[in-house]
Amino acid sequence: MKAILLVGGQGTRLRPLTLSKPKPLLPLANRPFLDHVLFLLNLHGISDVVLAVGYRSESFEPQYGDGSHLGVRLHYVREDKPLDTGWAIKNVESFLAGNETFLVFNGDILTDLDLTDMLRQHREHGAVCTISLTSVDDPSAYGVVDMDEEGRVQRFTEKPKREEATSNWINAGTYLLEPEVLQYISEPQLLDEIPPGRPYSVEYGLFPKLLEEGLPIYGYRTGAYWLDIGSPAKYLQAQTDLMSGRLKYNLPPEGEELWQGVWAGEGTFIDSGARVTGPAVLGRNCKVRANAALTGPLALGDNCEVGEHARLDGIIAWDKAYFGEKADCRQSIFGNNAQIGEGSHIDGVSVIGDDATIGANNRLSGEKVDIGESLPDSEAEG
Repeated sequence: MKAILLVGGQGTRLRPLTLSKPKPLLPLANRPFLDHVLFLLNLHGISDVVLAVGYRSESFEPQYGDGSHLGVRLHYVREDKPLDTGWAIKNVESFLAGNETFLVFNGDILTDLDLTDMLRQHREHGAVCTISLTSVDDPSAYGVVDMDEEGRVQRFTEKPKREEATSNWINAGTYLLEPEVLQYISEPQLLDEIPPGRPYSVEYGLFPKLLEEGLPIYGYRTGAYWLDIGSPAKYLQAQTDLMSGRLKYNLPPEGEELWQGVWAGEGTFIDSGARVTGPAVLGRNCKVRANAALTGPLALGDNCEVGEHARLDGIIAWDKAYFGEKADCRQSIFGNNAQIGEGSHIDGVSVIGDDATIGANNRLSGEKVDIGESLPDSEAEG
């Protein structure tokens, strides 16, 4: 069985992080997010994978090549124009086997979904389409799926009022499809003929059409872990959940385990007077100075430096991030070469872009700092 990974989105809610790299390549516990998705597929015997790339498509192949280092065979299909989910699937039709079930996976979902069991149910019901579903307390921000007792889909309701929702099962972004459904998706070359603002998605286009035609669509209800990493808060939560063991299966951290729950790459130095409390992953050639305190879940990329008496708690830092003496950074994200000055306090899911500089004694909470932006020193001491 082949899998299509939809990885063409722009990740606008994660800017400025996604200005320099596409969302599926953002590091999670110091591995690209896509590594974790490919690991799940491989775990369930799915090794033939098509990446439907679009935004910053040139970033994928140099990093992944043919995928053999991760035990998969990768193919790349580029979208010349931004395509929604329906056309993105149609665009890779030539790479699919003519009579074989295939999997579609949204490339921004972290999950431990049992794909093997989902396929079993799909075949038992003779479905042309099976949609993975997850339950939520408030379905008003999602597409709600109503089913009969056997799980056959009866109705889709988009973003109902909370008090009017007839179900709390929502579309979780993973689908099993039979090749016959492709005939219900128009050619992506017709994109120019569609009015602006009306893209063709599986949610609004394909699934309602299949339902209208009376074809068997089923929901796969599961209590599996599920998280869309599309916002800074969710990106941080994904790392916390992954490193805290909330998923059934996960890739082991890279590097050497120095002590329980603390991993470090080659050349990393942690001063004997520093304290690192896991789970924490430090990349290669990092330096943690005396009396610094690092508290996980936390990840530092390669060549990061943490100054004396600095405090880092629950952060994500990419390569070459620098934290000055007495910096205090919590629950925030720091891009490549972000420079945090002495005594600065950063928290509240702030996002510091690549090559940004935060001068000494600044206080930021829940703020975004763009790529290359520089904030001067503050006169107020932290």
